[in-house]
Amino acid sequence: MAGANDCFSIGSTVACKTCYKEEIEGEVLAFDPQTKMLILKCPSSSGAPALNDVHIVNLSLVSEVQVKREVSPTTSEPPQSLNLQKLNKRVRNQIEEKKKLVMALQAGVSPEGQKLFSTISKTIPEITWNGANIVVFDNVTIRPPYKVDNVHGNTESGAYKHVKKVVEKHIKDTEASQQAQQQREQQQQQKQKGEVPVFEEK
Repeated sequence: MAGANDCFSIGSTVACKTCYKEEIEGEVLAFDPQTKMLILKCPSSSGAPALNDVHIVNLSLVSEVQVKREVSPTTSEPPQSLNLQKLNKRVRNQIEEKKKLVMALQAGVSPEGQKLFSTISKTIPEITWNGANIVVFDNVTIRPPYKVDNVHGNTESGAYKHVKKVVEKHIKDTEASQQAQQQREQQQQQKQKGEVPVFEEK
């Protein structure tokens, strides 16, 4: 690795060239000098202005480092060390969730169950699979066929009431979407029938 600093100030702009000839340039979010791990915030590869890509760069695999814009340490906080234990825990949790999803699919989870799980997970991170059952907040279970009546738990708890409302809204939205799709298909079929020429026998 050439030209690597012992420390990078948060907010500085750094450009790196990896040993795979990949060039990465972005704003420093964190740096851990012990592991030589640098986190950079870069413009989104999708082009969306409201989003950013975050790259975790191992400086041991970098052939060139250049500081494009240095932020004075007097006007910024020292770089945050990476919480490797927290990162490793997050990776392990993601692996476990993938394993549970595979087990759920093997248990015969329907597409409806998968869609409901995806909908709930967008607003409630405390969700997992237990076989074919969806478990939310560790104490609310949604069993197949994943309807409102299949929500089980303490009916007086706020968690149960909240999950039940989410399931109700999901079912209503799904039914409305299906009805709209059916109407579009019917209109398309009627349009096609109207365009078919009719031949009369003489």
